[in-house]
Amino acid sequence: MIDEYFGGIGSGRSGSIVYRAEQGVDDPDVVAAMTNMFDQVSQLDGVTLTDPYSSSGGGVSADGIVAYATVDLDESADEAAEQTGAEMVSLKPDLPGLDVEIGGDAFASISPPDSELIGLSFAVIVLIISTGSVLAMGLPIALALSGVGTGLGAILLLSNFKSMPDFSTTLAAMIGLGVGIDYALLMVTRYRENLHLGLSPVDAAAAAADTAGRAVVFAGITVVISLLGLLLMGLPFVAGMGIASATTVLFTILASITLLPALLGLAQGRIEVTRYRGLIAATLIALSLLGVGLGVTALIAFAPLAVVVLLVGIGFKPLRREVPARKVKPLRETRSYRWSRLIQSRPKSAAAVGAGVLLLLGVPVLSMRLGFSDEGNFAPETTTRRAYDLLADGFGPGFNGPLLVTIEVESPTDADAVAPLAQAIGSDPGVVVVSPPISDNQTAPNAFIVRVIPTSSPQDEQTSALVRRLRDDVIPVHTADTSLTVSVSGSTAASIDFSEFLGRRMILFFGAVLLLSFFLLMAVFRSLLVPLKAVIMNLLSIGAAYGVIVAVFQWGWMSSLTGLEPAPIEPFIPMMMFAIVFGLSMDYEVFLLSRVREEFDRTGDPVTSVADGLASTARVITAAATIMVVVFGSFMLEDNRVIELFGVGLAVAIALDATLVRMLLVPATMELLGARNWWIPAWLDRVLPKLNVEG
Repeated sequence: MIDEYFGGIGSGRSGSIVYRAEQGVDDPDVVAAMTNMFDQVSQLDGVTLTDPYSSSGGGVSADGIVAYATVDLDESADEAAEQTGAEMVSLKPDLPGLDVEIGGDAFASISPPDSELIGLSFAVIVLIISTGSVLAMGLPIALALSGVGTGLGAILLLSNFKSMPDFSTTLAAMIGLGVGIDYALLMVTRYRENLHLGLSPVDAAAAAADTAGRAVVFAGITVVISLLGLLLMGLPFVAGMGIASATTVLFTILASITLLPALLGLAQGRIEVTRYRGLIAATLIALSLLGVGLGVTALIAFAPLAVVVLLVGIGFKPLRREVPARKVKPLRETRSYRWSRLIQSRPKSAAAVGAGVLLLLGVPVLSMRLGFSDEGNFAPETTTRRAYDLLADGFGPGFNGPLLVTIEVESPTDADAVAPLAQAIGSDPGVVVVSPPISDNQTAPNAFIVRVIPTSSPQDEQTSALVRRLRDDVIPVHTADTSLTVSVSGSTAASIDFSEFLGRRMILFFGAVLLLSFFLLMAVFRSLLVPLKAVIMNLLSIGAAYGVIVAVFQWGWMSSLTGLEPAPIEPFIPMMMFAIVFGLSMDYEVFLLSRVREEFDRTGDPVTSVADGLASTARVITAAATIMVVVFGSFMLEDNRVIELFGVGLAVAIALDATLVRMLLVPATMELLGARNWWIPAWLDRVLPKLNVEG
């Protein structure tokens, strides 16, 4: 309606220039300074500005201290909104007593995150401890960086053909680092096991690629499928996130089966040897990465110092000495084996405890409220947040999220019903003020626009309730006997519509991903119950992660520590988290169960094969999960709420999956089912394709 009758005014991205002057916004010096800024902003490409001094596009607070100008962008300037915002910031006048801020998330500056470097520094330390080898640590890091690097390059190329959200590259890097380290660690561990069995380096690499490599390809394809399932949502920006993330995972898979075997060929038996110079240099590199991530410039000097240590160590005898190799215990003397046998001795209790904890953590999901957080959730030091606070102080919290009511008139006689309708909207207890109806034509109006200011902020539940009340009660009552077509829009109303649309499509997405994953696992493991259990347990861990993000981000638990303010959960977060977490948790499922199935096929023992499989993979899964938890958790240090939400949700989901699910529920349920784990009807076994990930 706005496009048809009002030339699209107000339907594009917009923001505001908000200013506060202790001497009053009508002070001559303030008027001169702000008018000069408004003139310069108006000359920027694609910008339309309306200010409180020359038009009705701005406003002044009742006390005359706060005022604002509205800045609208046309389509040509939309993609350069952040740059336009930076130019407006540079034009702010310097006048004592005058505070000028740029409002609107369209103009918000997005800083590229560097917290993933904190995760990398931690990964270096964890990998050295878990593998006992600097070279075995370096290969997973190298693979993850190469996969992420090529993946991000491909994403930048694809962005010329497919629009993607600003944070797509951050999300893709987060996922790529996690799966890259996961996949490489699995293959490197299997390669070293083969060396210990007496195989030559070439045969050990071939055997690792034929077993762990198959599991990596299958697990990675499962992740890609779950991410591409986002295309079913029918929303371009959601599809863009899925394509970006899937692209990085795909390149990580390719690096795992091409680059990593080549690196193993270069390393050969040296992967088992660690010298003190390498250990010291790796520690210094980890500290350097940590320094960059935390912004501590003093620590950055550790990187060149690491090079010095390596060079000096070549000629300095003490640094050339080998670090004593860690003794490898027999499989059935490890803690993981004993843990599995302990759980298998009390399977019902273990299953009840694991499922109970996950269900308890998932309880907050029942009160999840989907919606977009407003600019009040930006970091307090940003100009976007300060502008939001100035508007809220000067005009009330609802001024940051006005509703737009459009009214189309089919019969000229019904135009008289517009004013009473606006009056009825204004009498609602959730409304502060309603603007007079603005028509497209003074003599023969076809449409009207009414601007509604709520009493509450855009993200407040009261504002959502107001939108529903206007749509379901107020407007229908006052338009029942007229030909008026009335619509309620604005950011809050759009959030409600968006959430409802995603809610209807989400069932389709969840069902498609679960069903396809079930059939893939059934084809791999030749079982009905194993894939069914995998789907159920993954749903439990994802549900628990949803519960945690509701408690932290929506309810505001631990806000004094996190600095987060309560707000609804962005409506695309649950499905995006589902795609990522389901895919990643399937990685661990494939890694563990492929090894269990391998032992079962070799021995035919359904009990000890579980303990042997768990003992073989526990160290790898624990190390990989620990790294992923830190990589994802480090994104809590970012200022972007969406990235923080993803980071916490993914970190919690991976932690729960690697502990309660893999180390508790899997051995307990497999013990309860025994040989029935691997049962499948003969006719189904014949028709299913053969997918062998055990090699």
